Amino acid sequence: MEDNIMKSKFIKILTALLIIQISWFSSCTSDFEEINSNPNSPETVPSSLLLPTVLRSTAGQVASQAWGIGNVVMQYTAKIQFTNEDRYNWGPFGNPYSTYYNSLRDLNNIINISEPLGQNNYVGIAKVIRAFQFSFMTDAYGDLPYSQATLAKDQINYPVFDTQEAIYEGILKELREANELLGSSNETVRGDILFGGDITKWKKFANSLRLRVLMRISLRKNPSTEMQQILSNPAQFPIFTGNNDHAVLQHLPDVPNQHDLFTTRSGSFDEFRLSKTMEKALKDLNDPRLFAYAQPTTSSGAGIVGNVNDYQGVPNGLSDEEALQYSPSGDPSKGGSNFISRVGLLWACNQCTPLANPTGYQTILMNYSELQFILAEARERGFISTGTAEEYYINGIKASFQYYESRYRLVNLPQIADKLVFNNSYVEQESVAYTGSQSEKLQKIGTQKWLALYFSGLENWFDWRRTGIPNIKPGPAAFETQVPRRFMYPSSVQALNEENYKAAISRQGPDNILTRVWWDVVR
Repeated sequence: MEDNIMKSKFIKILTALLIIQISWFSSCTSDFEEINSNPNSPETVPSSLLLPTVLRSTAGQVASQAWGIGNVVMQYTAKIQFTNEDRYNWGPFGNPYSTYYNSLRDLNNIINISEPLGQNNYVGIAKVIRAFQFSFMTDAYGDLPYSQATLAKDQINYPVFDTQEAIYEGILKELREANELLGSSNETVRGDILFGGDITKWKKFANSLRLRVLMRISLRKNPSTEMQQILSNPAQFPIFTGNNDHAVLQHLPDVPNQHDLFTTRSGSFDEFRLSKTMEKALKDLNDPRLFAYAQPTTSSGAGIVGNVNDYQGVPNGLSDEEALQYSPSGDPSKGGSNFISRVGLLWACNQCTPLANPTGYQTILMNYSELQFILAEARERGFISTGTAEEYYINGIKASFQYYESRYRLVNLPQIADKLVFNNSYVEQESVAYTGSQSEKLQKIGTQKWLALYFSGLENWFDWRRTGIPNIKPGPAAFETQVPRRFMYPSSVQALNEENYKAAISRQGPDNILTRVWWDVVR
């Protein structure tokens, strides 16, 4: 009997111990994820931390493409060394394709994180930037993965290429949605290095970008209804109203936030010089932006600002040897880099001159001046009935002058800024005044827009492909007899998504730099 009592006590004690152990284990495992999570490496990153990286990446490609391709192909600058870009010896281009598709994953994450939280401002901003990136890419390459892009988690590793027409429908849809979303929630937007969390400015960017996009496809689809809808209701569809609104990334003095050329090697900076095409255009128009866009030649000894003749360009598309020895005067003893103007001081590298400033140059995604020229053309072509074409045209010129005047004052170069004070006498010249036939007026709009789009990514090239203004001709040593119309797809795309790549080029045309994209209609 004692044995039974002892056994019963033993069982009760063992049961109690098991209950305590289970309880302890349960309490430990309930906190297991919290205890074993690394607070310095969170699994979910908030949108505020993703946003600055996305904006920096977006602007970085714009700045890089402006310097390496846009300025050269549109003959603002010309190369005097390693002239392949200037001679259209272009192979497959890895960017902006790779950079923007990587960035699109973060944009999708911002949307996926913010939507369930009701953070519509973050969602709207992500849609604006996604629309910007896709418009930039499709204008560069043509057809692209769009509807199936960045869906590897859904087991779509080989996305189809959508037509450019379909991509543009998606871009416009996203911008309309962004306009509705922005301001419909009250969260404070952090990490916004473009507009500092100002939601009204994001709405203005969304609708101004819509106007650019609508003009881009205007040879394929009449943009009148949507353009006029925007212009007729500024309360619902605000747009840029001045230089304080436009989408430009302000760089900072500290590393690594200076402007993109500030830390460039002087040798790399000096490969790019004032183009003879740009020099002639500015001089023919008595345009003081010559003093902003270029520096006096070293041989002139002029210093910061010279006379008009102290600024000399070099023709585009020369061979390396011809470009490096080029003489503006035709005298072989006065040839070489000392006799050709560098790019303006606003963009100068730190190793080039003590006058370089890390914050002077802003990366331009879209500015007020460009918008005014879009509206001038839209009014002249009858796409809109609001305002007058002449008013928009003069506003665009004036805004460009004022922008560069303010930037040179910021970097304490009043000698240059004083040259850029807008004067009505400039627009009263016969070659600038808004007079003549419609064709002549459109030519003037296009020319002034080209001048104002200096250092604006590839927008100058995209717009030239639509309008043919100004008259750009390949240089004497160019590998092609025509100016390029697009980028070739990256080699990685050709290799890793071959089937869909081949389907795209069979529809669009050969994967070379002379194939026109959908909106680039032969006129």
